Amino acid sequence: MRARLPVAAAGLLLTLGATAGCLGGPAPARTAQAPAAPPVPAVVTGDVRPVDRAAVRDGGTLRWAVDTVPATLNVYQPAATADSALLAHALYPALFRPDAHGEWTADPDYLTAAEATPPGQLPQVVTYRLNPRAVWSDGTPLSAADFIAQRAALSGLDPAYTAARPAGYAAIDSIVQGADPHEVRVTFRQPYGDWRALFGPLYPAAETATAAAFNRPLPGGTAHPTAGPFLVSAYDPADGKAGGKAALVRNPYWWGEPAKADRIDFLAVPAERRTEALAQDRLDLAPLTAAVDRATGPAAEEVRRAEALPGVTLHRAAGAALTQLTLNAAREPLGDPVLRRALARAVDRRHAADAALAPFGLPAAPLGHHLLAGDQAGYRDDSDALGTADPARMLDTAGWKRRDGGTRARGGRELALALLVPAGSATLRRAAEAVAADLGAIGVAVRVTEAPADTFVRDHLAAGDYDLALFSWPAGPGPAAEQRPVYAKPRPGPDGALAAGDNYARAGTEEIDRLFDRAAAEPDPAARRTLLREADVRIWQLGHSVPLFQRPELLAVRSGVLGAGVWGFVRPRFQDIGWAAG
Repeated sequence: MRARLPVAAAGLLLTLGATAGCLGGPAPARTAQAPAAPPVPAVVTGDVRPVDRAAVRDGGTLRWAVDTVPATLNVYQPAATADSALLAHALYPALFRPDAHGEWTADPDYLTAAEATPPGQLPQVVTYRLNPRAVWSDGTPLSAADFIAQRAALSGLDPAYTAARPAGYAAIDSIVQGADPHEVRVTFRQPYGDWRALFGPLYPAAETATAAAFNRPLPGGTAHPTAGPFLVSAYDPADGKAGGKAALVRNPYWWGEPAKADRIDFLAVPAERRTEALAQDRLDLAPLTAAVDRATGPAAEEVRRAEALPGVTLHRAAGAALTQLTLNAAREPLGDPVLRRALARAVDRRHAADAALAPFGLPAAPLGHHLLAGDQAGYRDDSDALGTADPARMLDTAGWKRRDGGTRARGGRELALALLVPAGSATLRRAAEAVAADLGAIGVAVRVTEAPADTFVRDHLAAGDYDLALFSWPAGPGPAAEQRPVYAKPRPGPDGALAAGDNYARAGTEEIDRLFDRAAAEPDPAARRTLLREADVRIWQLGHSVPLFQRPELLAVRSGVLGAGVWGFVRPRFQDIGWAAG
């Protein structure tokens, strides 16, 4: 798993770096209680029907639209994109795969067993039993050497590796071969509960053993061994522009169930051209979220246009990305947590969700948790952590007075804020207008502004140049480690200034950091979820941000193609995707 990427607009991934006011009083007692039976989720993440391989014929080519053919297939490099990850999971091992609810399951193609020492026994040791048939495409078996090299590259111990460091590798103390060449023993210097997230993708030692090898872009080609159901037969990034193509064919060294399709062509097709390409029978699978989001006309009309395409089925569902309203605590007057909580209380999350999701034909299911999607284990709506106080009265008490129904003011300063969204995102624009209306109703003047999508993170979120902002963070199986940087208390950098890292709200506490650290080290899933809920309650009370809804996802699939849909948490099982038999 690579470093986290914020989803600044539907279908748009922007790369960022990684990083590491305090609320008093104990956490509410309910967070320490055993959770009640989970309710039926209001939202289902993803939409992929299980495939009966007998229903999929052998042979044929699939034409799959991507934004670009990536310059690198190494997902741990800063230049990696979402398309890097998509192709990598067809080509490289991942020891565990997330299921439809974001829970890790072992992949028997690569593992015959994996077990950790019992909770409380130190040091924590994880023993992997590799599938003895698993080999790289040059005939070399997967081995401890691949694990050792990848840990060296991603641990942060050697600054020569320019890695986008995922969580967990720094917790590893040593890796050795076990009882035989197919056993790998990983010893942790500190307990790490999300160990299943590690080594997926796993790269061959030749690509990661030295900084020089790791830092080079990893393109497709026979010179670069892979170990998935497919291998690369042609790779043309076309300088990252439209027209690039990556051709994947069946891997003759593959030991698992053989791929159904002979070939998958990943074609770089701009979002705005995909509907036309589908209509002309030049694509078989095409993500359309960005096409709808950036359409010049009404989004609902663009969805209906996609639904009407002959020979195409439009899949739609909530995606594994959590859209939130972030409040910049380093920008006055938002440094006041009372003001931030009042604004959070005033936002009608269902109003924003309906504005964003209705044109996609999806239910307006508001989020109530910063860290989990609506159908993940442990999800609860924790918004009641803000209390029941009327937001208008909260503002009155804080000195922000409203005269004659106008904009509130204090000390001669009006309570006027700018709400930033990425330019071109109609979905976030609709949600922003809904938020602005909610806040306007209590006398807060909110002006919706746009920033170019390619500079939205660098020049605004990371630089702290905004009041309020709307964007999404990905949800995944390991929120304790994955999402800690988003909420970590900013620390002084080398120059003495506070370094916000990924915490664009610039609000954090030592207590929240400790809860994340305890959750990351906790081996028991139920206890880990309790700690995450306590962290979520504290994040609500801090007025850090307001979760709104899960980002919508659309995927157009040619009729007759089986095994494809909106994947949500799961990864495509490429060997099962193909054309219907008969």
